[in-house]
Amino acid sequence: MNRPPASAAELEERCRAAGLDVDRPAVDQDVLAVRAYLERWTAVVDEPDPPARADLLNTLLATSTAHPRLTDHAGTGWHIHYRDDDMTLAALLRSLVSVGTALHLTARGIHRLARCATGGCERVFADVSRTGRQRYCTPSCANRDAVRRHRAGARAAGA
Repeated sequence: MNRPPASAAELEERCRAAGLDVDRPAVDQDVLAVRAYLERWTAVVDEPDPPARADLLNTLLATSTAHPRLTDHAGTGWHIHYRDDDMTLAALLRSLVSVGTALHLTARGIHRLARCATGGCERVFADVSRTGRQRYCTPSCANRDAVRRHRAGARAAGA
């Protein structure tokens, strides 16, 4: 989401680097479809109301997944797929992201998906902190915001 792929080659390379079995080459249509999906997915990120967030994610799940089933398609061990075998790469990514988001939000908390709190940073992050209070996408953004707050406080105290 934070750096959408610019080309089919980049999409395929990033999928492989993430450990995804890519059994057919990515095409330009996959890039367009992934970008369109990410726009819909960001509505889930930006929705503050838990029931509305769940409704948005349920819509994505309904259009992105299939009935769960066991498979050992790669010979690496049995696991669950929430997708059909003959999906395009874009459809596969829609399924993985939708199910992954649902699993994260149900296991960790419906609020644990957000945008960075640093002014000017629009990055999305999944809160994996122990306390569930993560506000920044990276330690760099947290430090930058802390410095900004400190300087603003010093200016206010000096005024």
